[in-house]
Amino acid sequence: MNLRAIIVDDEKHSRETLKNLLEEFCEGVQVITVAASINEALIAIQSLNPDLVFLDIELQSGTGFDILNALPEINFEVIFTTAFDQYAIKAVKFSSLDYLLKPIDLEELQKAIEKAKKIKDKQTYNAQLKSLLHNLTQKQLTKICIPTSEGFEFININEISHCEASGSYTTFILTNGQKILVSKHLKAFENLLPEHSFMRVHNSFLINLKEVNKFVKADGGYIIMNNGDTASISRGKKEAFLEAMQQGS
Repeated sequence: MNLRAIIVDDEKHSRETLKNLLEEFCEGVQVITVAASINEALIAIQSLNPDLVFLDIELQSGTGFDILNALPEINFEVIFTTAFDQYAIKAVKFSSLDYLLKPIDLEELQKAIEKAKKIKDKQTYNAQLKSLLHNLTQKQLTKICIPTSEGFEFININEISHCEASGSYTTFILTNGQKILVSKHLKAFENLLPEHSFMRVHNSFLINLKEVNKFVKADGGYIIMNNGDTASISRGKKEAFLEAMQQGS
């Protein structure tokens, strides 16, 4: 599958570097134009109908998200690019979307393109983009998109009771009792979910502090969640956990 691509970046050097990488090392990608501003990007996207847009997050005229918000519909894939590993990137990760940090690594670029070529469910992909724009509009991360064997689940983070590790898999346990198995390590979600609300209290447990019912000292100590489930707590985590609970009360 050939992808017709547009590069949106306000730095000439970055545009040319990415264009050269795509033309020399990424088979099946045709750069049809480049854009340096929001207005140029909107005109190019609406007139050329690309399959893929490489979208710089920080532009002098605004942000790449402003471009997405200004379009009546988004019928192309997006690979975000940025020189900064910042809040916006965390929001992108929350929506399970692709991004590349500058300077762009060729192997990461090729992986992102192969992933874009395989996207078939446009409706789900649009839901991921809408989830991203929702989080950015709210100015806080409220909804997370997690990949499952069937596709993606969009979950409000306040509906997560806790996450439990099982080897290279993680099970999300929601407040309504639903369980969702994800083929990612628990560490990925420890780094992603807000630190003020979630705590890794054990190698196997990442809990929502707002869903804690009680702490039991017996048997070395364990946590009971509001849904009745129990979570083990490591000896080295007890002090930080109790302090966090006191601050939140």
